[in-house]
Amino acid sequence: MAARSTTRIVGGRIGDPTRETVGQPIPVILPEPGILFARRAERLESLAAADHPMADWLRFTARLSRAQHEAIATLPMAEPVAITEGEPPLGYDSHHREAYWRMALAVVLRAVDGTALPHQVREAISGLRARDTATVDALADAYLRGDTQKAERGEAVFIAAAVAAYFTHRAAVLPAANVHLLAQRGCCPVCGSAPVAGVVTAAGQAPGVRYLHCGLCATAWNHVRAVCIACGSSRGLALHGIEGDEGAVQAETCDECRSYVKMLYQAKDMAVEPMADDLASLALDMLVGEAGYQRNAANPLVIGGQ
Repeated sequence: MAARSTTRIVGGRIGDPTRETVGQPIPVILPEPGILFARRAERLESLAAADHPMADWLRFTARLSRAQHEAIATLPMAEPVAITEGEPPLGYDSHHREAYWRMALAVVLRAVDGTALPHQVREAISGLRARDTATVDALADAYLRGDTQKAERGEAVFIAAAVAAYFTHRAAVLPAANVHLLAQRGCCPVCGSAPVAGVVTAAGQAPGVRYLHCGLCATAWNHVRAVCIACGSSRGLALHGIEGDEGAVQAETCDECRSYVKMLYQAKDMAVEPMADDLASLALDMLVGEAGYQRNAANPLVIGGQ
């Protein structure tokens, strides 16, 4: 039977970081790279083990996440960058990457490589290893601009993994007290990227609030619920899920701008992980896309996707 979507209307503003109340949510939560990628790999493996139709892809991305975990351990101590109010300190389109980001790429390629990989994947790894430094940097720049060419998409998956490890590594050492939400609340306060997904909490000092999660630097930031993160409208919002699912992953759509973003609900599954659960729910993207909505931001590992 084909998957069908169910719809539930969202309503009510909660989790507003400007309100001075008991249990006020922390506005910005910086990543913990020492555990982030290992936890993501575990979640991907768990999702793949549940007879998932995309099990092979999820296991590959789990392998990629473990490679990112290894890469983080090899990177030199990062120095925090200067912070200018109103600007993301590690702007994805303005930050000058340190050369050691390529160390992360080398480790990722070495950790993922193996005879069990499909021929095309092994070709992409070999091709990247044969590239000179300038070309590799240019590929990373193009990826960050969203300008990856079709012929380079296989290589771009590994570029994306290495760049994410680098940005996460740099984000983790920022002085958290000095990192503030941007005027455009739908953008990451650290790197300016759009979120890969949101998580509605079920624990901590402010359960029931929404945190958006960056797919590049893994920073999380609080955002009011029942407000479109793309256009700011509070009208015409709805949640869509796949009939028969537990409801841990839903798509929040906006009829004003016709965009959507995935929302993960810890009350339904405390193990949800933004990148992993987003990848595992691509069937929901297909259903919402068929209904005429455009995804606010693609998952960084779905190169050339939505």
